[in-house]
Parts: sequence; C-alpha cells; structure tokens
Amino acid sequence: MRNYLFYIVFLSSALSGCSVGPEYVRPNAELPDAWKVAPAAGKAVVTERWWTVYGDPMLDRLIDEALVNNQDLALATARLDEARALARVADSRLAPAIDGQLQRDRSHRSDSTATRIPGSLENNNYRAQLNVSYELDLWGRLRSTAKAAQAELLANAAARETVRLALTAQVAQSYYALVALDAQLSDTRKSLALREDNLRLQRIRSGAGLISDFELRQLEAEVAAAQAQLPALERRRSSEELALGVLLGRSPRALISDSVARSTDSGLPATPVVPADLPSDLLLRRPDVVAAEQQLIAANARISAARAALFPRIGLSGYLGSESAALSSLFSGPAQIWSLGFALAQPIFQGGRLFGEMEAVQARERQTLAQYQKTLQTAFRETHDALVAQTRAREAFDAENARARALSDSLRLARIRYENGLTSQLEALDAERNLLSAELNRSDALRAQRAAVADVVRALGGGWTGLAKVDATGQRQPRGSVIQ
Repeated sequence: MRNYLFYIVFLSSALSGCSVGPEYVRPNAELPDAWKVAPAAGKAVVTERWWTVYGDPMLDRLIDEALVNNQDLALATARLDEARALARVADSRLAPAIDGQLQRDRSHRSDSTATRIPGSLENNNYRAQLNVSYELDLWGRLRSTAKAAQAELLANAAARETVRLALTAQVAQSYYALVALDAQLSDTRKSLALREDNLRLQRIRSGAGLISDFELRQLEAEVAAAQAQLPALERRRSSEELALGVLLGRSPRALISDSVARSTDSGLPATPVVPADLPSDLLLRRPDVVAAEQQLIAANARISAARAALFPRIGLSGYLGSESAALSSLFSGPAQIWSLGFALAQPIFQGGRLFGEMEAVQARERQTLAQYQKTLQTAFRETHDALVAQTRAREAFDAENARARALSDSLRLARIRYENGLTSQLEALDAERNLLSAELNRSDALRAQRAAVADVVRALGGGWTGLAKVDATGQRQPRGSVIQ
C-alpha cells in the first residue's frame, strides 16, 4: 500500500506541470509614438489625488466625502469582495479536503425474523474518523480554474478603480458647474441691481420731462429681461446641487435640507494636464483597459480548463479513525480503522457536451478579445478628444475673458457718451446687455475648461503611474507598479 501511494504521488508530481491549454499572449496593438495634441506647457499629474491640481480645499473635502459614501463605489467594492471570495474558493480546490466525523449509533434488531442472530438485540457503536479527499490536477483543470478566478478578481479591482476615477471626475465637474452657476447668478443679480437703480433714476427724470416714455419703457423691458433670467439659473443650480449631493452619497434628508459648501470662485482656469508617459504606459495604467485584459486572461484560462475536462480525472480518498462498541475503548489499538481509495474517471460518451463547452469558451474568448480591442480604441479616442478639448476650452476661455474685459470698457464709455448727450440710451442698453452675456459666457467657458482637465485625467487613467496591485487575497498593494 505504501509503494502504491508513493507511485501515485510521484506520478502526480511528474505530471503537475502538464497543461493542455494555450498560454496567454497579450494581443498586439499599433500604438502612436506620442500625443501630438498635448499642450506644450502644463502639469503631469503623478499623485493618486489628482484633483489637487485645482488647488481648492473645499473640492478636496467633497471628493473625500464621495469616496466614503458614494453608492456606486460601494457596489463596485461589494463586487470586488465577491470576486475575492470566489478566488479563494477556486484556490481551495487545489489542496486536499479534510474533515472530521464523530458518530454514535444505537440500534435494535428484531428477534422474530427467520435469520435470528444470537446475542444482544441492542447494539451501541461509536465512530471517530478523519476523511481526506484529493484530486490530482494532472492536466491543469483546477489550476486553470483558479487562474481564471484570480484574473476576474483583478478585473473587478480594475473595475472598482474605473468607478472611483469616474466618480472623482464627476464630482469635480459637478462642483465647478455649481460654482459657475453661482457666478452667473451673481453677475445677473448685479446687472439687475444696476438696471433697477438706473430705472429709478430715469423714472424721476421721466417725471421731470427729461426723457420720453419710449426710453423709460426700454429700461423697464431690460429690467424685466434680467429678472426673467434668474428663475432658470436658480432652477439649474438647484438641480446641479442635488445631483452633486447624490454623487456625495448623502441621505435623502441631507439632499433636501443641507446645501453643498463651495469656495468663492477665484475665476482662474485650472492648470492644463499633460501626459506623463508614452501611450504604451497608458494601456497599462487605464483601469478599464486593465479590466478588459484581465477578462481576456480569464477567458484564456477557461479554455485550458475546458480542454482538461476531456482527460481522465484521478482522485484519492481515505479515512483514518477508530470504531468501538464502547466509548471507553474508542481510541484503543484494536479499534483503529482506515481506508485508502483510488478512483480514475474518463469521459467516454457525453453526447458532445464537453466539446460544446469547449467551443463555447473559445467563442467567449473571441468576444473578450474583441471587447479588449474596442476598449483600446475607445481609450485612445477619448484621450485624443480630451486633450483637444482641454486646449480648445482654454482658448475659448481666454477669448471670452478678453471679450468681457473689452465689453466692460465699452459699457463705461457708452454711459459717459449717453450722460453727455452724445448718443442715445439704446447704445448704453446694448452695451449692458452684451456685457451680461459675456460674463455668463465667461463663467461657462471657465466651467468647461475645468471640466476638460478632469476629462483628460479620466481619459489618461488617473493620476497614478500604475494601477494598484491586488495580491492573492484581493487586498490593494502600494502603487507604483503595473499588473502584468
């Protein structure tokens, strides 16, 4: 028996490296050498807390709140925990299964049967044993299944990073949309207050016969036009504040009763973000690309598992224990029991089921490969678009800023000309209207420029040099190296 067991262990060790599936090879991709649309001057974000490029402590606190309370991130974390548990289950199948058993039986036999057995009709029996079972993974089926589970764990970790990155970008964009609406409301109220003051003055002049009713009605119409803009801006601000509150993970009561704190807008654009690495590094850094590749690795491993299912399965089982009629003699020498079993199972006819399963996993791998290639294409398209948008948004802001300054001077000169009787009131009203429009456009252009910076960071895969590694237990490891 010992020699028999020795040969089995030796055979399993010799064949443990056997594999019947394909080895994973990363698909080739034609990558550009450099980003031609990247700004010449800017900042390469090298910290995980990329949003600090805005230099806004209030935004920092809001993003920290979102990272703790957001429900989408909580859902992604729960999925990661599930994948971690399933990876542990898959790894456990590589080790022997051992369990203990303690049993007591009491039985009574009939004394009226044709085959009477002399002796007592009642029997007591005690049994204690350790059961062991183990499958020899000669063809790598269990190893491939564990590898697939580990790849899915890494894919879920990358998916969680994708959610986290999208969340931080959305919070920043929503926050600055709210700040822009505050600035637009402030500009509109200031313009309305000036027009109302001017209207009061002109009513006095109209009563004295210094201006006509036509000019007075023009002023009243301009005041009403400014007042009409306020409700729409206030509605948009309220909606944006609620949307930001949902991103922050606040309760329904807090959404209605609490406002979102924000800083006083400095009116300065954010520092442009430039790519810190070559595009090949982007492929390893962007979490959705990492997730797609890990899914491809998992699909490749499942092909190996499906092929290994066509080969024999060898299982070892046995138990060691004691059995006795009396509890006092249960662990004595004569009560010892043991068993050792060997089983070999070879599929012979399954009606094509195993081949069908193998063809199915091969088809899934092709689907996953297509999804991986599409993810790469999407990554480069989004990055190119984001870099272009960042540059153009800054140009648009500079233009709107210059326009607002010019119209401010134009309004000052128009009022001087009107007060000296050199021009009509209509020219001054047009200058006021144009300045208000320019101020609103400037606030929106500033929001777009800040949002474009967040889009660049999200498109580049965040502000880190590599996705956080996940070890065999699924725990995050220090950043700085990329999952291979």
